Amino acid sequence: MGIKYYTHFVLTADAGDGLDQEFSGVVEVNQPTEPRFGTKDIEALLARNFDLRSQDVRLIDWARLQ
Repeated sequence: MGIKYYTHFVLTADAGDGLDQEFSGVVEVNQPTEPRFGTKDIEALLARNFDLRSQDVRLIDWARLQ
């Protein structure tokens, strides 16, 4: 059973057709991300799911749901 997080992030213009794309919602991961994951680690995790580079993702919010 995974752990759910609310996330809000932007895929930067470098990631696609020249326009930033903003996303928010609930994601589920296999292990807790706190306290060892920093912002860059979470951006890399999200980027892998979109087959993008981590610098193409800008994290705005990441919060564990209870």
